[in-house]
This record gives sequence, structure tokens and C-alpha cells, in this order.
Amino acid sequence: MANREISTNSVKVPNGSLEIEAYLAMPTSAGALPQIVVLPEIYSNNDHIRDVTQRLAKEGYIAIAPALFQRIAPGFETGYTAEDVKIGKDYKDKTKAEELISDIQATINYLISQTPTKINAIGCIGFCFGGHVAYLAATLPEIQATASFYGAGITTMTPGGGEPTINRTKELAGRTIYAFFGMEDASIPAKEVDKIEAALERNQVLNRIFRYEGADHGFFCDQRASYNEAAAADAWNQVKQLFRQELQMT
Repeated sequence: MANREISTNSVKVPNGSLEIEAYLAMPTSAGALPQIVVLPEIYSNNDHIRDVTQRLAKEGYIAIAPALFQRIAPGFETGYTAEDVKIGKDYKDKTKAEELISDIQATINYLISQTPTKINAIGCIGFCFGGHVAYLAATLPEIQATASFYGAGITTMTPGGGEPTINRTKELAGRTIYAFFGMEDASIPAKEVDKIEAALERNQVLNRIFRYEGADHGFFCDQRASYNEAAAADAWNQVKQLFRQELQMT
């Protein structure tokens, strides 16, 4: 049942000598629950990401948003001005895929050690840069279902350099991924969306690709000028369906 009573907290996730700042939201009711890792945009864990994390908790999940820029800019969060975009992109360009995956694995390990969980009941959702990172995170064995929102560069690059992330699609076998794109998004041409879909199909990864006509990059965020209410509402319904089906939700 949606709109459960929830609690929220800022926590520290250990990863060796590193402590990753994370935002945790969970239902106050006891019992083993599915868990979801929330991966932020280049603006980090701002109000929008905290809101998404809370919305998932109200749906009955333990949700946690780790800071993807912990190694570069601890405590960073920002809004959506042109200067904010410039700073966020600069931090994004300093990340490395192997470190991001390590930090997400540490976040999963933290969840398993700290909160009641269900086996094979961990999902991931990411937006913008986090949407790209979610595609990477889907290679982790614990993650059974992934929702990737407008992750730019999946077909052309990977954080820190090397072969593009799409070349790892074969590692997603046995998982389910839903990917969401706005057809007015200049940062993700339609041909790239088609390549992602073809790679998922070729590697027999269970998937659904959602193409929203008239929607731009960031269409899900109601704090951005590009917010598209109709596309966001449909995408949220699809996300809820994905996690309900794949994460053993009762």
C-alpha cells in the first residue's frame, strides 16, 4: 500500500577507508522489505533525489541514495542553474566506473547488514548521470531490476574512460531493465536509444524502452524547467510496476 509512514536519515556507508554519505528512507513498519538504490543526477542528493527516495519508501521499499561524488566533492549538492550544471559536469568527468561500482556495492552491503531485507530483492533507479551509472550498476549480481532515466553517453563512453558502457550489456543477463527517454533530449539522440534497445535484445536482457514524444532531458524532475507532467506520471507508474513485479513485493 502506498503512502506508508516512513523515517529518513543521513547515514555513512563504509567502503574501506572511505565513508560515503547517503540518504536513507524506509517504512516505519517492521519486516523484511525489498531495497532500492537511488542514483542521483550531476546535482547530487538534492531535494529532488531526496523526494524520489521518500516516494519509494512510501511505496514500501527501503531506499538509499549514495553520494556519487563522495571521492571528489563530499557534501556537494546543488540546483539547476547554468553554473550548477557546469560544476556538476566537471565533477562527473572526474569519476571512474570502477570506483562508482565499488561505492554502489558498498551501499548494497550496508543495506544488507543494517536493515531487514529479502533475498534477491534489490533494485536500482538512476537519473541523468545516475541513469548511466544505473546501467553499470545493473551488472552487480544483487541487483535484479533497474530503472534508468535519460542516461546520456551509454553508447559512447564510460566514466573514467575505456570501452562504452553499452559493451557491458551482456553482463545484465538474467536481470530486468526499464529505460526512459525523452525524444526531445538533444543529449541522447534517438539513434542512441535504438542502439541501447538493440543491445539489450541481442543479449536477451529483459527490458522495456520508453520513448516520450515532446519530453526533454530531465522530464521526471518537477523542479526543472523541462518537467513533463504526463511523461513523469506514466514513467512513475512503470517504475512501480517494474519493482513490484521483480522485487517480490507483496
